[in-house]
Amino acid sequence: MIEMYKKAGKIVSKVRKLTVDYVEEDIKIIDLVEFVENKIVELGGNPAFPCNVSINEITAHYTSPINDESTIKSGNLVKIDLGAHVEGYIADTAVSVLVGDESENHDYHLKMIEASYEALQNGISTIKAGVEIGKVGEAIENTINEKGFNSVSNLTGHSMDRWILHSGVSVPNIKENNPHKIEEGDALAIEPFATDGIGRVTDMNQAHIFRFLRDKPMRLMHAKKALNKIKSNYKNFPFAQRWLQDQFSEHHLNNAMRMLISSRAVYPYHVLKEKSNAVVAQSEHTVIVESDGCMVITE
Repeated sequence: MIEMYKKAGKIVSKVRKLTVDYVEEDIKIIDLVEFVENKIVELGGNPAFPCNVSINEITAHYTSPINDESTIKSGNLVKIDLGAHVEGYIADTAVSVLVGDESENHDYHLKMIEASYEALQNGISTIKAGVEIGKVGEAIENTINEKGFNSVSNLTGHSMDRWILHSGVSVPNIKENNPHKIEEGDALAIEPFATDGIGRVTDMNQAHIFRFLRDKPMRLMHAKKALNKIKSNYKNFPFAQRWLQDQFSEHHLNNAMRMLISSRAVYPYHVLKEKSNAVVAQSEHTVIVESDGCMVITE
C-alpha cells in the first residue's frame, strides 16, 4: 500500500514540477490541463480528477470545457491542482504560479503564495498519530494571518482511501474545535488557501467537473450510453465532460449531461470563487500519517 502511495506521489511531484516550467503567458488553459493529464498517464498513473487551473479569484474546480479558448495572461496568479492514482492509491498536490513579472501587484502576490506554502509546511509539521485535526487548521490559519492574509475558511483538505478521493475527514484551514484524532496510516491532503479577501468561497453557475452518483433509468439513448461510460470508466473518481467528447457529438453530450445532472445520476462540482473577488493562492501536499510525524509523498 505504501509503495503504491509513493509511486503516485512521485508521479504528481514530477508532473507538478514540469508544469511550473510549462506555464507561460498566453498559453491556453486546455493545453495546460491536457499536458498535466497526459504526463500523469505517461509516467504510469491515472488522473484522480481533472486537472484544476484556477486563476486569481477563481479558487477551485475550474478545468477546461470542450473547445475552451481561455488563456493565461501576464500577472495572473494561477493555481494548478492535480492528482494521480496507482491502482486506486491517490496522491494530490497543488502549486501556485505567478505568470510574468510586470504586474504592479507582483511582489504582493508572491508573498501571498509564500504564505500558503509556509502554512502548508507548518500544518504538516503538526501532523502525527493522535493529534487533534483542529490543531492542523490552527497552525495553517496562524501562519497565514501572521503573513497579513486570511485563510479561506470554507475550503478544507481531506482524507483519502483507496479509490476514494474524499473519504470523510476534512482537514480545516482555520482554528476549530475538532476533537477528531489523526490515526497512523491515514492519507491526508493538506491544502491551505491564502487571500486578502474575506476568506470565503461561493459557487459560480458553471461546472466542468462531475462525479458519478448512482444508476438511473434514462429515456434517451445517448444519456443512457453516457451514464454507462461514466460508470465503467470514472465511477470512483471525478471526471471532465471533455473526457467524453470522442465518444459523443457535442450536442448529444450536452443534452446527456443536462439529463444526468437533473436526475441526480451525476453530481456537478461548480467552479468556486472567492466571495469578495479577491485573489487566492493555494499550496498542497499529500501525507501519510506515522506514529511520530508524517511522510510527505508529493515533495
